[in-house]
Amino acid sequence: MTTVVPTSEEDPVLPVVRFTADLSWADAGPEVAEPQVTSLCMEAQECMVMGRWLDLASLMLTSAELVFPKVSDKDLECIFTVICNLASKLENPDDELEMAKLISTKISQQPNDKPAMRLKILFNLYNLLEGPDSRFFVYMQALNLALNGKVIDHIVPSFKKIDSFLKEWNIGVKDQRNLFLTIANVLKENKSSGKDSFKFLTKYLETFSGEDSYVIGEAKEEAVRAVIEFVKAPDTFRCDLLDMPAVGQLEKDAKYALVYQLLKIFLTQRLDAYLEFQAANSTLMKSYGLVHEDCITKMRLMSLVDLGSNESGQIPYALIKDTLRINDDEVELWIVKAITAKLIDCKMDQMNQVVIVSRCTERIFGQHQWHSLRLKLATWRGNVASLISTIQANKAVEEGSQAMQGMAIR
Repeated sequence: MTTVVPTSEEDPVLPVVRFTADLSWADAGPEVAEPQVTSLCMEAQECMVMGRWLDLASLMLTSAELVFPKVSDKDLECIFTVICNLASKLENPDDELEMAKLISTKISQQPNDKPAMRLKILFNLYNLLEGPDSRFFVYMQALNLALNGKVIDHIVPSFKKIDSFLKEWNIGVKDQRNLFLTIANVLKENKSSGKDSFKFLTKYLETFSGEDSYVIGEAKEEAVRAVIEFVKAPDTFRCDLLDMPAVGQLEKDAKYALVYQLLKIFLTQRLDAYLEFQAANSTLMKSYGLVHEDCITKMRLMSLVDLGSNESGQIPYALIKDTLRINDDEVELWIVKAITAKLIDCKMDQMNQVVIVSRCTERIFGQHQWHSLRLKLATWRGNVASLISTIQANKAVEEGSQAMQGMAIR
């Protein structure tokens, strides 16, 4: 009895099965290879007839993985495009997810063998899938492949779309944590992406707000890492780490209390506090790879920012010299450094040896800063209202004057 296979001359599945099977058994000799190839093709036909697409994908992946090192990138792309297209034959989202897991897991098992090509295959699979759960799973596999295969440059551009991806995937908090931490780890390997790595690490820590102490405890090591990355970052002067429960737990932790204290110094105190801390904890600083000279540079800038945040808006040169522990001829140099780093907007009054600050970056933005902003807005609103009243009064006087002049002319 002849079996009719639901395929067409254009259907590439069976040709791909034969092509990969021939290559897989090529070294065994024709007597051994031919029966094996024929058996694989018959099994593939049976899977197609019965609609067993997961079994067919598994069969094809086994042969495809064996020939991965033997064929060109162009052939590999064609082979895996055919395999990935099997996902389009599944109508049930759960079945599609199983297919996505099967294919992406197999592709990711050998991250050091043509990793860029494997990543491209995963991207192609992602674009063929429709279910958000399937897409999220494949994207996570791609992240780990990029990290383990050291091809992170290929996936970094996609991070710009993470917000839209999150809306599409609609994933839970645990999956968000996994995503943010994995991205932070990927970016950490890219020396030019330290600031972005810190941003995603912060996003990860933010997800623990509202959790109990047991759950928050899971983030302890990452909280320490975030503090150290902030202290090390030469161009990051503001963060919200002190407001996060995941970081707050360090304050009373026997092992990490000093790390929390260091963060508090950098965000709320001045250079003298740092120097006192460093003198007592130099071994701890070195154990985290913190360079004393770099920390002094950052603390001088942050101390200058703190001086600029006073309500008078003026900083005497002498105060800058004493606070930053520098010479007289270095004062303006550090002011220029702060301006260059966009920490303050100011004018230097050399005659009176005073810095007049018009804007100053806040190291933290908590309740005190909100209260200060509220007062400033209220003041501005009052000034604007007073200005409008003055303009309206002047306008009324002017109109009345013009009317009197018109009567005099008549």
